[in-house]
Amino acid sequence: MPQIRVDLPDDLYGSVKEHGLSPADLLQTAIHDELRRRQLSAETESYLAELIDEVGEPSEAAVAKAEALVRRIRNGGTGEAAD
Repeated sequence: MPQIRVDLPDDLYGSVKEHGLSPADLLQTAIHDELRRRQLSAETESYLAELIDEVGEPSEAAVAKAEALVRRIRNGGTGEAAD
C-alpha cells in the first residue's frame, strides 16, 4: 500500500488524538467520501443536462419557487429566509 505524508496543524492533530481516532483511517475515509461526493455531483450534472435537453430550461418562476423552497428547508420549514 502506498504511503503519503500529511502535515496537520497541532490543534487538529490534538483533537484527533483526544478522540482516540486514527489519522490514517480518517484520511482514508475523507478521501473516499470526497471521491464519492464528486462522482455523485458529476452524475447529478449529467442527469440535469439530460432533463434540460428533454424538457427545456426551467422558467424564472420555477427557479424562484425552487429557491424559496430551498430557503424554507434550510430554515427548518418556517418559511423565513435563512440567507
